[in-house]
Amino acid sequence: MAEKKPAAKKSAAKSAKKSAPKSSAKRTTEPKAAAKRAGAAQASPPARIAYVPPEARALQRTARQSPYKMRLVIDQVRGQSVNDALALLAFSKKHAAKQIEKVIKSAVANAENAARSQNATLDVDDLFIKYAVINEGPKLKRWTPAAMGRATPVLKRTSHVEIVVAERPDGGAR
Repeated sequence: MAEKKPAAKKSAAKSAKKSAPKSSAKRTTEPKAAAKRAGAAQASPPARIAYVPPEARALQRTARQSPYKMRLVIDQVRGQSVNDALALLAFSKKHAAKQIEKVIKSAVANAENAARSQNATLDVDDLFIKYAVINEGPKLKRWTPAAMGRATPVLKRTSHVEIVVAERPDGGAR
């Protein structure tokens, strides 16, 4: 019976220790929460951001064309005005030209939408291709039969197309 009494004292001491930090923690967090509420009430509304000339981007992910073939076409249109680039792509025989043309049209539409949401005017004729890059996407791994019952891998490559269009800073002059 003597052994049970010290165990009871230990459990009482443990419960006292557990309850003490909880009550002190509540006391310390209340002033912080009150300070946060007071700071939030005094904060002024956010300032309006100045209008920035539109710069819009468009992405096409996992286009089923090898990056090497896509880069041959994108190198021709990088830095050109949007109208010149679309005219060049319309008469290109390469399949990549159709994919890139879609992305450029999407970037132009994104720029128009951004300008409309900010109540700004945008002249589409002043847009140029500021940034155009083709990155390598995931490879589709397939197998083809080979001699003597073996199989050899076939990597079907994909591409990520990223195009950024922006207004020329000098109003369209090149």
